[in-house]
Amino acid sequence: MKRLLFLASMLVGLAPVAHAADASWWNQDFAYRKAITLDTTAKGGNVTTAAGRVPMLIRLHSGNFTFDGVRESGADIRFVAADDTTPLNYQVESFDPVLGVALVWVDVPQLGAEAQQQVWMYYGNPKAQGADKGAATFDADYAAVYHFEDAAGTPPRDATAYANNAAGSVATVDGIIGKAARFDGSHGMKLPGSVSTAVAQGGAFTLSAWLKPDAIQQGKVTLYARHQGTQALIVGLQNGAPFVQVGEGDAAPASTPGEPLKAATWAHLAVTAADGKVQLYVDGKPYASLDAALPAMNTEASLGSDAADATNAGAAFAGLMDEVRLSRIARPAALIAVDAQAQGAESKLVAYGTDEKQAGVGFGYFGIIVKSVTLDAWVVIGILMIMAVISWVVMWQRATYVNRVSRANEDFLEAFRKQGRNILALSRDPTAVRLADASLYRLYKVGAGEVWNRRDADGHDHIAPESIEAIRATMDSTMVRENQRLAKSMVMLTIAISGGPFLGLLGTVVGVMITFAAIAAAGDVNVNAIAPGIAAALLATIAGLFVAIPALFGYNYLLIRNKNVTANMQVFVDEFVTRLAEQQRTVAPAAVAA
Repeated sequence: MKRLLFLASMLVGLAPVAHAADASWWNQDFAYRKAITLDTTAKGGNVTTAAGRVPMLIRLHSGNFTFDGVRESGADIRFVAADDTTPLNYQVESFDPVLGVALVWVDVPQLGAEAQQQVWMYYGNPKAQGADKGAATFDADYAAVYHFEDAAGTPPRDATAYANNAAGSVATVDGIIGKAARFDGSHGMKLPGSVSTAVAQGGAFTLSAWLKPDAIQQGKVTLYARHQGTQALIVGLQNGAPFVQVGEGDAAPASTPGEPLKAATWAHLAVTAADGKVQLYVDGKPYASLDAALPAMNTEASLGSDAADATNAGAAFAGLMDEVRLSRIARPAALIAVDAQAQGAESKLVAYGTDEKQAGVGFGYFGIIVKSVTLDAWVVIGILMIMAVISWVVMWQRATYVNRVSRANEDFLEAFRKQGRNILALSRDPTAVRLADASLYRLYKVGAGEVWNRRDADGHDHIAPESIEAIRATMDSTMVRENQRLAKSMVMLTIAISGGPFLGLLGTVVGVMITFAAIAAAGDVNVNAIAPGIAAALLATIAGLFVAIPALFGYNYLLIRNKNVTANMQVFVDEFVTRLAEQQRTVAPAAVAA
């Protein structure tokens, strides 16, 4: 009863929470939501200057999202601001629930500094249609954005509303964000010249991209080039060091190269130009600058090579390039730093919270663990659950039995002592059947029966002294059987106590082995990939302890109760035999005199 009252009080306590969660739920048609925190504090991204409007990358994978309840196409995902009222524009770059990977760009209207900002991701609506608004996710000053998620052989598409799709195609491979363009060092691709990409005389401009050089190429290597008559804007590498040049020929103003990039390592490169100054950034930090104003340009541009300047062209780039963006304004340094941090493989700027059901009860952490449990671990856990049920049934049956015997023994002793010196009177009392559950009564019946049998056989009221020891032996054998009845099925508890933890440990070891084998096969050590598998493996150990601990407590409790019953039987046998011998010594002289 107390347990029921406790559970009821918990449910009553949870009711206001559930009601509050439902009341604040953005849309009742969506069954689940997930809290995503943009942390610009020192413990998170450590952003000290407000970045303004940011297309924030949300990386979903099996380590932070179970992909359970969401549609296979991802059409039912929605993003809502911290007020849980304002929908946010978003663009799905890729969504694959089978592999457990998704990349989504969310339009964050204002990313502040040194604060925590929450975004809600809703999902779990089978009727929902896709609400991807890719063109609106990137503000109007983004002239072109290339994710390189296009099908093989297809020219890269522009993700903005301007549709500045590239000309020509490049191979794509796994990049730092989904797919990346593969440049082979022999040719690049063309970016169109249009009204949206045009630059006025002395105007503003931003180029940003992720680079991964295959090796450090000696001499000049062109990453981006745009020519207008005798004017040009060139961004490239000089012996592996980034530089920017405004104008044609070796005499044109160019930034001084600094530290070279590392081969086969991703680096974020950005160039901004405004008010007669060009600034170069590497991994979000200022790298070099150049005092020069951009010329007016509205022509095509080249990416990965400089095919338009055959006389003074640098070598074509050999390596990977990902998330290339062109802007019609000079993006602030704070935004470039945020992009470099948020788009990297490991970012403290974005933190993923637990998933919640519409009822308001979180299931995220436990759901992640359960979804990560392997088949072999489920087999072990299933065996342990069967053992747990068996042990609980045994404990209930044995506790019920020993309680019934103990109560009946107390009633028997009370009735037995009321008989006084006539210790055999109760054996032929028809009302004594009520004491049948008492183990002492069963011992008494056996002992009394032996006495009556011997008296009837001899024809007198006394028995030989030798018969008393025989009666004791008979009662002792009965007591052994009573002890066996008390200990019936207790071996199941000892199996649960000793075998449960070992089975759980077996499941954990196998689960850990499979997790590390999967990591070795993937060739990628990522804490987000390791943690769910290890946590799921430990679930088997918890299941083993869940079996063993109650069984241990129950076994010790029943053992003490059984020992008490056994001790009472031993005392009663001694008392019965002693009183019987005393009675025979009293009866025997009288029989002799007669």
